[in-house]
Amino acid sequence: MIKKVVVVGGGTAGWMSAALMQRVLGKQVTIELVESDAIGIVGVGEATIPPIQQVNAVLGIDEAEFLRATKATVKLAIKFDNWRVPGESYYHTFGVPGRSHAFCDFHHYWRRAEKLGLHSNLWDYDLNYLCCEQGVFAKLQVKDPIWDVPYAYHFDSGLYGQFLRKISEANGVKRTEGMIDNVSIDPDSGFVTSLLLRDGRQVEGDFFIDCSGFRGLLIQKFLGTGYEDWSHWLPCDKAIAVPSERFEKTLPYTRSIAHSAGWQWRIPLQHRNGNGLVYSSNHYSDDEAASILLANLDSPALGEPKMIPFRTGRARKQWHRNVCAVGLASGFLEPLESTSIYLVQSAIVRLIKLFPHQGVSDKLVTEYNEQARIEYETIRDFIILHYHVNERNDSQFWRDLRSMDVPPRLRDKIDLFRANGLLFQDQLDIFKDASWLQVMLGQGIVPEDYHPLADEPGEQQLQEMLAKMAASKRQPLAKLPQHDEFLRMYCGAGQ
Repeated sequence: MIKKVVVVGGGTAGWMSAALMQRVLGKQVTIELVESDAIGIVGVGEATIPPIQQVNAVLGIDEAEFLRATKATVKLAIKFDNWRVPGESYYHTFGVPGRSHAFCDFHHYWRRAEKLGLHSNLWDYDLNYLCCEQGVFAKLQVKDPIWDVPYAYHFDSGLYGQFLRKISEANGVKRTEGMIDNVSIDPDSGFVTSLLLRDGRQVEGDFFIDCSGFRGLLIQKFLGTGYEDWSHWLPCDKAIAVPSERFEKTLPYTRSIAHSAGWQWRIPLQHRNGNGLVYSSNHYSDDEAASILLANLDSPALGEPKMIPFRTGRARKQWHRNVCAVGLASGFLEPLESTSIYLVQSAIVRLIKLFPHQGVSDKLVTEYNEQARIEYETIRDFIILHYHVNERNDSQFWRDLRSMDVPPRLRDKIDLFRANGLLFQDQLDIFKDASWLQVMLGQGIVPEDYHPLADEPGEQQLQEMLAKMAASKRQPLAKLPQHDEFLRMYCGAGQ
C-alpha cells in the first residue's frame, strides 16, 4: 500500500502537487517534498487559463489574498499580433461569441450574414473581447450566460510557488532541503525505494512525483523512459526572458507578438511586466534574439535576459513504475496558449483520481499514460494550428511551417471547419470549440459554408438578431471599472 509520497523538486509543479495531494489524500498518505535552494526554477510561466480557479477553490484559497500575494492581474484573453500576416491582430478570449444554440452555433448565423453582405466583427459579440478593448473588468454575478466573463490570472510564478509552499507546510507537508545525488531502486520490481542526498541522508517513499524540471531526474535519468520529440512540428527550441517595469495601465490580457522566427510574450503583473521571446536557434542567434526582445519592450528592462533552452515533446511514459512525472519533467509545450501550469494541475488531478490503493497496478499506469498522451497531443495540435495556418512570406521559418505535414487530427479539424464551419469537441481537449473558432478565423480560415439551420431566419430577422446580440453584449460595459481600479477595490493592489 502507498503510505508515503515523496515529491522531488519545488517550484510551481512541486508545491502544487504537494498542496493538492495533502488536501485530498492527506489522511491516507504522508507527503514529503525534497528540494534544493541551490537549484533554480525556470519560473517564467506567468499566464494561466481559467481552470486555475478550480485548484485555488480546492485549496480553500481566498482570491483577494491570492492576488495580493502573487502580484496577480486578471487575464481575459491572449491578443495575437502579426500571426497571420504582419500588422494584423486577433484575440483568443476565454469567452464565447453570441449565444450557443443546441444544433447550430452562433458563428453559422454570423457566417450567413457575411455571405449576404451584412459584415460585422465576430468578436463584437464576445464580452471578453469588449472588456479587453476597453481595459475593464469586474466579477459579474449574472444569471444569463451571455454576460459571463470567464477569466484567469497573470501572476509571478515564483511568488505563486512560495504561496503554495506556505499552504502546503501549514497543512502538514514536510519539506526537506537537500541535493539528490542518487536513488535506490529495488532490483526485482524496478521501483524507486529512496533518494540518497549529498549529505548522506536518505529519504524513503512508496511513491515518487518527479517535479525536477527539464532534468527529469527520476523519470529520465534513473528510469530512462525516453522522450518523444515534436520539434519537427514546433521548431522553436529556446526562450529568452526578462522582466521590465510595469505599465501605467495594466492590460487584462496577454500579448503574443509574432516575429520572423518566433514570438514574443508580454504579461502584465502588478509590480512588473513579464517579457520573453520564444525562437528557433536555426534562424536566430542568441544575441539576435536578445536584441529583438530588448528592442521590443514597452518599458525599461529590470535585469539581464535569461536564456532557457528546451525541446518540445513529452516523456514516453509519464507514469512509470512508482514514479509519476509532473510539470517540465513530463514534457514541454511552449507557453503560446498558457498551458504549462494547467498541465501541472491536470497531471496531479489525474494522479489523485487514479491513485493506487493496494499498490501500483499496470491498469492504472496504462490508463494514466493514455489520458496524458491524448491531452498533450490535443494541446500540441492547437499550438501547431497557430504556426501552420499563416500567410506570412517574410521569412523561410513561416513558409516552412505553412508547407509542413501536420498531425492527421489537426488536418481533419482544419478541413472540416474550412468546408462547413463545423467544430467538435475532442476527448480531453482543454480548448473548447470557441477557442478553435477564434484561432481558425484569426489565422484566416473562413468557412465556405454554414449549417442549414442558419437559413431559418429571414434576412431582416437575421440582421435584427445580430444587432440585438451585439447591443446585449455591450450592455454591461458602462458599469465596469477599469482593470486597475478593480484590482485596487478588490484586493488593495497598488495601495
